[in-house]
Amino acid sequence: MSAFAAAVGALFADPNMGRDAVYIADGGAPVPVRVVARRADAVTDFGDARLWSETTRIDLCVAEVPNPRPGDRIEIDGDAFLIQGEPVRDRERLVWTVDLRPA
Repeated sequence: MSAFAAAVGALFADPNMGRDAVYIADGGAPVPVRVVARRADAVTDFGDARLWSETTRIDLCVAEVPNPRPGDRIEIDGDAFLIQGEPVRDRERLVWTVDLRPA
């Protein structure tokens, strides 16, 4: 295991950073996973206007969820979300970042 993989594992296992969630592939069975939530706001330029919107992004371990797809479901603390858009992997190919919308 690389030093990066060990660091990512520690980050997701940390009770202050990682959270328990359930991943459900479209038509699949529920799988317990750990996620790191990023609930940052996004500012998007649209012509001369700037639009502010709340976003819900999470990180998933590639080892736990090898192929997340748009439409797959994530449940966190009883709240259900759907993956929207294409998930993006980090440079080391250890973490997926996914955008979510309420289900």
